[in-house]
Amino acid sequence: MNAVDRQFSNAAQLRRCSRRVMVGDIAIGGGAPIVVQSMTNTDTVDAFTTSMQVAQLARAGSEMVRITVNNRDAAAAVPRIRERLLKMNLEVPLVGDFHFNGHKLLEEVPACAATLDKLRINPGNVGKGKSRDEQFARLIEIACRHNKPVRIGVNWGSLDPALLARIMDENARCTKPKAANAIMRQAMVASALESAVRAEELGLAGDKIVLSCKVSGVQDLIAIYRDLAASCDYPLHLGLTEAGMGSKGIVASTAALAVVLQEGIGDTIRVSLTPEPNGDRTREVIVAQEILQTMGLRAFTPLVAACPGCGRTTSSVFQELAQDIQSFVRDQMPVWRQEYLGVENMTLAVMGCVVNGPGESKHANIGISLPGSGESPVAPVYVDGEHTVTLKGSNIASEFRAIINNYVTQRFPRRTPEIDQ
Repeated sequence: MNAVDRQFSNAAQLRRCSRRVMVGDIAIGGGAPIVVQSMTNTDTVDAFTTSMQVAQLARAGSEMVRITVNNRDAAAAVPRIRERLLKMNLEVPLVGDFHFNGHKLLEEVPACAATLDKLRINPGNVGKGKSRDEQFARLIEIACRHNKPVRIGVNWGSLDPALLARIMDENARCTKPKAANAIMRQAMVASALESAVRAEELGLAGDKIVLSCKVSGVQDLIAIYRDLAASCDYPLHLGLTEAGMGSKGIVASTAALAVVLQEGIGDTIRVSLTPEPNGDRTREVIVAQEILQTMGLRAFTPLVAACPGCGRTTSSVFQELAQDIQSFVRDQMPVWRQEYLGVENMTLAVMGCVVNGPGESKHANIGISLPGSGESPVAPVYVDGEHTVTLKGSNIASEFRAIINNYVTQRFPRRTPEIDQ
């Protein structure tokens, strides 16, 4: 077993043991690899646009995609979305997101229930009072009838008011009442667990249930998932809701998810980034992959190490090359993944000067050390720790890409039906 294999093996041993839930052909929990999810932001009624965004997210690496189902037209569009995806040879599992009227939509459009691979319901938005119990039961009965797994997804913005009032009353009678945020956390965990118990009482198998408790505070998420993980063996979906835009959303999501993932908690994740206006929705998929890969929990694409630059690197050449190589490997991965085994574990380094450049380059499978300011205009390349060639001139980027591609074709075994089986 090499160093990379040991890294991923050791990380996997930390995982909390949970039941395994099958969503289409994708396993959640039970020791399966942590699954990356995303969600469309298109109008589901527009089957063409929605299917195209689902395809975009799936090709970026989203292993299941959630879509909004908020009215009858959206429910009716789901089978058409599936048909379009199949024509593109994409069988990514689709998750229907239901609030308020899910029981009606699934009853009125049974083809929607039959087409979806999983249902996501929020117990705080199912209904109020007696209607809540009735409508929750109708949703679970539909899931049972169609043999569909369900994610019971609690959100702190829509907690069941009756449950919250009950827990607040119980807290008020305590000699040492808990703080308000502790009560909120307790109510969220209780909502998820009580809903799961009720779903099983209604006939939904325990291996058809996934739980989540979404909050937007980092410390709240950590505390809630520790409690949830200690209280059940259902698979858990992680995500910081309303994480925000840009670096704030990335940092907040990483800070929260990294802590619980390191403790072995979490079976599937989503990074809920607010996209820039007309921005690329796939960014949330890439961030989720990078969280898992940099933690040693999964491998998706070759990692590119690059130095931050300093006064020795006043030229932007190494920055441009690092960006070029990072884009190159992401663009090539769909092809490499189809043809070669293990290429996602390859490591690359693009360094900017002689201080740490040669040493860092030797640690990667393939590394290049570009000349810093005032240094000789040469760029030694190291392959598996050995100096193989020195690049010069204006074609360094294309020559380095060729070296990477040649390494992939020579060092990684080709996929064959026998190997894949």
